[in-house]
Amino acid sequence: MMDDAIKNFPKQFAYEPKVDNEDKLKKFSKFVVVGMGGSGHAADLLKVWRPDLELVVHRNYGLPPVPEKYLEESLIIASSYSGNTEETLSGYDEAQSRGLSVSALSTGGKLLEHAKEQGVPYIKLPDTGIQPRSSLGFMFRALLKLMGEEEALEQTHNLALDADSLEGPGKELAEKLNGKVPVIYSSSRNLAIANNWKIKFNETGKIPAFYNIFPELNHNEMAGFDIKDSTKNLSSNFSFIFLRDSSDHQYIQSRMQVTKKLYEARNLPVIDIELEGSNIFTKIFSSLILADWTAYHIGTSYGVETEEVPMVEEFKELI
Repeated sequence: MMDDAIKNFPKQFAYEPKVDNEDKLKKFSKFVVVGMGGSGHAADLLKVWRPDLELVVHRNYGLPPVPEKYLEESLIIASSYSGNTEETLSGYDEAQSRGLSVSALSTGGKLLEHAKEQGVPYIKLPDTGIQPRSSLGFMFRALLKLMGEEEALEQTHNLALDADSLEGPGKELAEKLNGKVPVIYSSSRNLAIANNWKIKFNETGKIPAFYNIFPELNHNEMAGFDIKDSTKNLSSNFSFIFLRDSSDHQYIQSRMQVTKKLYEARNLPVIDIELEGSNIFTKIFSSLILADWTAYHIGTSYGVETEEVPMVEEFKELI
């Protein structure tokens, strides 16, 4: 059940990832994570923690179109929660055929079979039956382990998160969003958090949702909401969530405030959400738990299935 997955999410930070074939895992400062959907989201969040991290997240077949030298100097991490994602498997196979340094993380499937057969460093994730989007704690800590980030592993061990206390605020936010299409705005540093909010609305709430970042949206998207009588029906179903972060650049904070003023003057609803936490990790994951609860209560209010993603499965069968 999705509500159980949300309540139990903090327990994922007690997980101690173990690398098999660890003797073949070299130290790297550059990384390429090949992963689709939920299997790539944890890698995105690494950039919120460390914007300077030399990390490419590749969501496609094969390997990213970067210089060969970058690939040669990087650890390629094939990330597939199921172990059977065809795009990720193609990236893994290409890395192997080109003699690049490759590793894997998964609950099982073909990816782990190949890693075991070929003696590749890998981490077997706990298979608790939850959806990939609900496994961010497991995957985040597994990535840190493969990357050799022992200090961050220690800092995220038993991370102080309170999922129960966030259900009430999540339910209240869901009620405010009733009948609306959410649009999530954040700073560029927090792009991955905004994108994760969007994805939770899509997969758990089964509703359309979108995101964008400051300052770029002030140069284009906001013009689409300069409502006139002839266009007001197009904008009437949108509601905006501003993810505010006290550590954002002061100009970004100012832009958020002015944008909110302009939107509200055009009768566009804006909801402020403060990113709060004792450190960057609690700030990230507390926000995502709030997003989980909001999406869950949106889904239940519309009477949809909040855990499974039947349209995704239907697409896989058709393709």
